[in-house]
Amino acid sequence: MIPEMPTQTSISIVVLFGAACALLIIATIAGEILRHRLARHGSHPTVETYVTRLHSWWAMVFLLAIALLIGRTGVILLFAFASFAALREFLTLTRKTKADHWALIAAFYVVFPLQYVLVWMGADGLFSIFIPVYAFLILPILSVIRGDGRDFLSRVSETQWGLMICVFCASHVPALVTLEIEGAQGSTGRSVLLIAFLVLVVQLGDLAEYYAGRRIGKHRLAPDLSPKTREGVLCGAGFATGIGLLLFWITPFTPWAAALIAVVIYLIGVGGSLVLSAIKQDRGVNSWGHLIPGQGGFVDQMDSVVFAAPVFFHLTRYFYGS
Repeated sequence: MIPEMPTQTSISIVVLFGAACALLIIATIAGEILRHRLARHGSHPTVETYVTRLHSWWAMVFLLAIALLIGRTGVILLFAFASFAALREFLTLTRKTKADHWALIAAFYVVFPLQYVLVWMGADGLFSIFIPVYAFLILPILSVIRGDGRDFLSRVSETQWGLMICVFCASHVPALVTLEIEGAQGSTGRSVLLIAFLVLVVQLGDLAEYYAGRRIGKHRLAPDLSPKTREGVLCGAGFATGIGLLLFWITPFTPWAAALIAVVIYLIGVGGSLVLSAIKQDRGVNSWGHLIPGQGGFVDQMDSVVFAAPVFFHLTRYFYGS
């Protein structure tokens, strides 16, 4: 039976939601003022993209807040849906033959749901190895027994990458609600706040990086792959660190530990964004889907968070888990 969420946790979620809305209101007003000032010179792509990102953030904040208030059920269902949609986007851009049909059916209707069932059960020892070990071994067998060896390594690798990014990594976000924090009363209910910490640190840092990088950035981090700049990432890291420090009270971390973990997961998220940009370039596309006009699909929205999630989960579990 799923325990009820403590009232204190619900209050904390509402406070976080209010704070996030306040930040978004300030950012939205600033974006609209900037867009209005530049309108006399014609449309400005960077500002338009920034405003569009803010609009998508409003939707994400509302959805995440509702899921967090529902608790374990809401969070797992939300990220299970996002994983399924992201996996579909990812594998749509891969090269497959008839020999891969069984492996794809197993990926969508066996591996994906079973991973989230294991998360629901809190079987962290098993869901941490299920896809990287068992799916890694079994799915290629399902493809190879069909007898088609053309581009076999690339076909199999693409399926594995899709499962690792869209299901394995993403499932570590809702897995945070299953953590039992040592010495914390009501830790199962309070652990849902770790998701808010992860998402807010990584996404707000990414938003700061985008704005600062376009305004003051001069040196590209990966010139052939992404518009991210060293200056932008530095500003984003500083902002993410500050957010982590401000939000330490919703975590089991000390203030300085929260700041350190915040900068680590932000930088991992930046690396994840670059990796997925490289994959998009390899596939010859600008975005993974069309979920949000000008912002792409589920994979585009989740890229930084899903790369940071396993690192955050295991750091928290190792140092603070009971």
